[in-house]
Amino acid sequence: MRYRIVALAVVSVLAMAVPADAAPPRIAPDSAGPKPPGPTPPPTPPPGAPSGEAWAWTQLTSNGTQIRYVSTDASQTCPAVRYTMGGKRDPHSLHQVSTPMTSQFPTTVCELRVPLRASKAVLEQTTIQAATVHPANRQLPLPNWTPSTRPSKIAVIGDAGCEVPATGPVQNCANHQTGWPFQRIADSAATVTKPDLVIHTGDYLYREDPSRENDKAANPGCTTLADRASWDCVIADFFRPAEALLAAAPIALTRGNHEDCNMAHQGGAGGAWFRYLSDDLRSNGTCSEYSAPSLIRAGTLTLASVDSAFADPKDIGDTAQQNIYARQFQAVNRAALQSPANDYFVVTHKPLWMVRRSNPPHPAEWVTPVLDAAVADTSLQRLADNVRLVLSGHIHLYQMLDFDSPRPPQLTVGSSGGPLDNGPDDSKVVGQMIGTPALAVTQSITQEQNPPQNLAGVFGYAVLNDNGGTWNLTFHDAAGAVRGQTCALSASKTNKSFACH
Repeated sequence: MRYRIVALAVVSVLAMAVPADAAPPRIAPDSAGPKPPGPTPPPTPPPGAPSGEAWAWTQLTSNGTQIRYVSTDASQTCPAVRYTMGGKRDPHSLHQVSTPMTSQFPTTVCELRVPLRASKAVLEQTTIQAATVHPANRQLPLPNWTPSTRPSKIAVIGDAGCEVPATGPVQNCANHQTGWPFQRIADSAATVTKPDLVIHTGDYLYREDPSRENDKAANPGCTTLADRASWDCVIADFFRPAEALLAAAPIALTRGNHEDCNMAHQGGAGGAWFRYLSDDLRSNGTCSEYSAPSLIRAGTLTLASVDSAFADPKDIGDTAQQNIYARQFQAVNRAALQSPANDYFVVTHKPLWMVRRSNPPHPAEWVTPVLDAAVADTSLQRLADNVRLVLSGHIHLYQMLDFDSPRPPQLTVGSSGGPLDNGPDDSKVVGQMIGTPALAVTQSITQEQNPPQNLAGVFGYAVLNDNGGTWNLTFHDAAGAVRGQTCALSASKTNKSFACH
C-alpha cells in the first residue's frame, strides 16, 4: 500500500507540472538524423553602415537638365553632387522626391536641376550611403551645348527591353549578342558613336512574368511574377544593360505603351514610369493614361515629347481619341511657332506615319491613324514648319519615310532590343498614299535582313549628326557600324526630305 501511495504522489506531481491540454512531445525517429542547418542569412549592416545599391544618371526634362539618383540604402537620404560653374566648384545637395513605398518601390528617389554650362559633375563620396553606386566612378555626363548651340551627335534607341510575356515565346534574355542585344547596342553607342545626347523612343519594361526569364541569376529581385515592374525589373530591363550609355551622355526619355496603367492606376509598369523615368516624377505610385506634352530643350533644338502610350491601344486604326491628341499637337505647334528659328523634333512612341505592310494596288497598312488625324485637326492642319522630324518606336524596326512636302519625315527606331518585326518591301511603299491629307511616300528606307526575300528587321540604333544647320542620318548595327546609306535632311521647310547616298 505504501508503494501505491508513493506512486500516486509522483503521478500527482507530474500532472501538476504538465498542463492537461499540452500536446505530447514529438520524438523524431532515430533514422531522421540531425536536422540540416538552414541557409545563413546575410549579415545585417551595423547602423549607419553603407547598404543597398544606387543608380544615377542625367536626364533632359522640360524642367532642364536633372541628375537623378535612386537608392535602396536604408538611410533614405540624398547625396550631393559637385560640379563646376562660373569658375567655382561647389557641392549641391539633391532633393528628395520619394521614399520607399511597398515592395515594388523599395527606393529613395532624388533629383537635382543642373544649370546649362555646368561641367564635371561628380557624386560626393562622403554623402553616399549606398554600398554600391552606378556609375562606379560617380561621374555624371552633362550637356556640352549652350543656349545658342545644340547637340552635335544624337543616338536614338527604342523598344529595348527583353520580352518575357505571361504566355507565348520568351526572348533569350541571357544572350546579349543575338538574343537580346540591348546591352551590346548601348555599349556600341557609348564607345563607337560617343553621342552628346541619347533619345529613347519608349518601351522599357517588357518582363510581364519574370519567372519565365532565363537570366534570373543576373537579376536578383526580378525573378517571380510578383516582381514584375519592380525597381529590380527596371534595373534588369533598362539600367543595367544601358549603364555604359547612361554614363556617356544625358538622355531624354519618352513613355511607351509597355509603361501602361493597371486597372487600379496604382503601381505596375505605369507607376514605375512615373516614379523613376517620367518628365515630372511622382511619389505616390499613381499612373495616368495621358500626360501633357513636354518641351525638352537642348539648346536651339527642342524635343516635343508627346505621350502616345495609350493611343489606339489595340492598334486597330481607332480614332476615338482624336480630340485628346489634337490638343497635344496644338500645344506643340504653338510652342514651335514661338521659336521659328529653332528646330523641333516631335518624339512620340507610336509613329504618325509608319508603313508596316504594302502590297499595291491595295492601300498600305500604316500606323497610327489617330495621331495623324489629331495633327490634321490642329489649327494649322499639320505640324509647324520648323518641326523637322518625327521620332518614334513601337514597331520593332528601323524605318525612315519622307514625303517631300511640309510634312516632316517619320523616323521609326524600335530595333534596339525587343524581338524584331518584319517590315515592308520598300519598293512597294514608295508612291503609297499615307495620312491626312493623303500624301505619296517619296522615299522609304527600312533596315531588313535581305529584302525582298527576308524582310526581318535588324537590331541597331540611329544617329543624327548636326551638319551645319541640318542633320545627317545613319543607321548603326549592334556593333556600331553604319549599315546602309547616309541621308542628309534638306534645309527646306516646305519640301522636307532626305538626300541619301
